Amino acid sequence: MAEVSGTSTDTYEPVRAVLAAQLDADDTEAGASVAVHIDGEPVVDIWGGYADDARTVPWQRDTIVNVWSTTKTMTALCALILADRGLLDLDAPVARYWPEFAAAGKENVLVRHALSHTAGLPALHGRRTIQDLYDWPAVTEQLAAQAPEWEPGTAAGYHSVTQGYLVGEVVRRVTGRTLGTFFAEEVAGPLGVDFHIGLAAEHDHRVSPVIPPPSEFARPPEDAGQESEGEETESGPRLYASAANTVAWRRAEIPAANGHGNARSAAAAQSVLACGGSVRGVRLLSEAGCARAWEEQFRGVDRVLGGGPVCYGLGYRLEGRTCSWGGWGGSIVLFDPDHRMAVSYVMRRMREGDSRGLEVVLATYDCLTR
Repeated sequence: MAEVSGTSTDTYEPVRAVLAAQLDADDTEAGASVAVHIDGEPVVDIWGGYADDARTVPWQRDTIVNVWSTTKTMTALCALILADRGLLDLDAPVARYWPEFAAAGKENVLVRHALSHTAGLPALHGRRTIQDLYDWPAVTEQLAAQAPEWEPGTAAGYHSVTQGYLVGEVVRRVTGRTLGTFFAEEVAGPLGVDFHIGLAAEHDHRVSPVIPPPSEFARPPEDAGQESEGEETESGPRLYASAANTVAWRRAEIPAANGHGNARSAAAAQSVLACGGSVRGVRLLSEAGCARAWEEQFRGVDRVLGGGPVCYGLGYRLEGRTCSWGGWGGSIVLFDPDHRMAVSYVMRRMREGDSRGLEVVLATYDCLTR
């Protein structure tokens, strides 16, 4: 059986077995980490596999990786903190804080619409390259000029990349700080969380490069659209997973997609909302401020994602009393206030339609109910 390092209490040993089985099923033992926090304290903090393709560098306690859209949960947490402090009105028009945004019929787009994928701006239009995503002023200027694709608040369509710019620009206008800086100073710093939106060079040696999903191998890496004009898709420039392995991607702030961390850091940050706003003596929100995450904004079929019905709260997917979101390829973080629990799974091998994170979550609940 694959070796799994780290600690887990006796109650949660079955979660360790799940990670070991997943690593065994992967013929390259691509690295991954799992964390479960109860009452803000780790009851599972484990990792295993390798951090490199050559299988020469084991995944370590402090290995980090790009977690894709799991980053959105950190962006939502920042907005909820500002709302709880009275600095941001989630029911206000975005244009109150970002006047230029009122152009092209967007005067009625509210901050909560941006958080819940109902703003009508799921796509960044125009034939662009991935490099364009690294230019914050250019992207936000284009979003301010675009017209919504539907009446804001009446439908949902996953804002896979644009959500981070929309919420991030509001945060910047309110605080004078980029979202990555605000998160570092107001969340990661106080909590001691090893999660980064815009990664400094000093951390590069700890990054495990992602392994793109099989669907990406149909296009050779040298033709991955990183330097060329690229292709426009429904959500903007075609995003290839290999972009996450470039220095330019790491240095940029893309608050919907380029957070770097591990399961421990993701679970620790979201434990704040699971525990009524305070963990380990650090209070970031009031209990009422935490509760806002569960304010339902949309229930139905997402225009972009399709499939079955989805329910969006303020920045999170709602299922019963849980809030969660996952990232392209398999990462996930979920928190549950009834159990004061946060659980996360983070990995380097990306898969389409992946269930590894769900297996970890289900195993955790099984341990809780024994």
